[in-house]
Amino acid sequence: MLKRIWALGLLCLMLSLSGCALRTVEEMYSVPKRSQQYNELQSAIDIAMAGLDYAAPLSGDNRQTLQTADLDGDGRMEYLVFAKGRSDKPLQMLIFQQDEEGKCQIQEVIAFRGTSFEQVEYVEIDDQPGCEIVLGRQLNDQVVGTLSVFSFSEGNARQLLSTSYSKFVSCDLNGNGREELLVMRPGEADMAGGVAVLYSYKDGAMERSVEAKMSAQPEDVKRISASKLHGGFPAVYVASTGRQDAVVTDVFTLRDGRFVNVAANGSGISVSALRNYAVYPDDLDGDGIFELPRLISMKPISTKGGTEKQYLLRWYSMDPRGNEVDKLCTFHNFAGGWYLMLDSSWATYLTMEQWGNSYTFYMWSEDYDRVTILFTITEHAGNDREYQATQNNRFVLHRAEGITYAGKLEAGSALYGFTEEFLVNSFRLIPQD
Repeated sequence: MLKRIWALGLLCLMLSLSGCALRTVEEMYSVPKRSQQYNELQSAIDIAMAGLDYAAPLSGDNRQTLQTADLDGDGRMEYLVFAKGRSDKPLQMLIFQQDEEGKCQIQEVIAFRGTSFEQVEYVEIDDQPGCEIVLGRQLNDQVVGTLSVFSFSEGNARQLLSTSYSKFVSCDLNGNGREELLVMRPGEADMAGGVAVLYSYKDGAMERSVEAKMSAQPEDVKRISASKLHGGFPAVYVASTGRQDAVVTDVFTLRDGRFVNVAANGSGISVSALRNYAVYPDDLDGDGIFELPRLISMKPISTKGGTEKQYLLRWYSMDPRGNEVDKLCTFHNFAGGWYLMLDSSWATYLTMEQWGNSYTFYMWSEDYDRVTILFTITEHAGNDREYQATQNNRFVLHRAEGITYAGKLEAGSALYGFTEEFLVNSFRLIPQD
């Protein structure tokens, strides 16, 4: 009885704290009323959008119909709507302000020529409060578009930059806490690849760097990642698939204050596809520095039948001079969706044989005349996968949807220091794009 009274009291207390105790069932299940501030904003947008259609950016992180940013640095957000009309400058960026009382009015309308807004970013570029708008738009169906940068530190829009582009990314290569813009565009007709240029804010204007060659054309770029080089120097990694069965990576940084592509002579750093899967630079060990991959062929145990040729991936970082620093090796099983992180000091002696869903690893002797069996990785599906993953001295490495991965230490594991803990910590799933 005391428990029931205590529970009833607790329920009443919860209802009173939530404000529900004094509300009817109909009130509790009715649609929440919109605030006056929301209604004011919606009304202002509806009036401004007369004769226009919504035209949100097509790519990037900011593709919402209504976006917010503190453009002038006063601590209050401005509201931005991207629209398209039927005039000679059909693209329009509408900027709204709302005061503390909720009154909303349109602050500015900036019109552009073009067919679509492609990408927008809000970054701090100049040395004034607030953030700048970096806006890319397409003029037609060609690869090259127009990139504009607007500052609102003086109240109204001030254009800092207008230039052609195919791809762009914001980054802080000089480490001053403000963003620069790395802009990529096609090179001259006789050039195999494109060019990259760095724009930075200096003395009240955007300053342009010298051009750095790219190893591929901008339309072939698949990934752009801001990370660091060995030693902690900021860099931008641009991975392309312009060459057959290969990923080519350009690495852009500032070296002695000059914008350069660390990849020698603009030819890029190339790695062939592995089992028809593209391999991209990544920060595998989580130290904030990107590693670049290179294939290492594994010496097969037998040349007669069995499995096809296998490879390890050697991962290394680079310094601003282009010097390589070994980091680690991995065995990637793309078809199975997993990989192992391995020590690079003995990776050249490692080999593997696959039979169905079983992968057995061996270590070659220094003169490659004999092998020692180390461990086996197996993949188990079906209703009995948990049972199978723990039979015959196997142990679970990882559980995923519909599949359980298991490991087993073999006769030579102790000789080379392989333990259950090592395999569990070394086993990783390949992230999905």
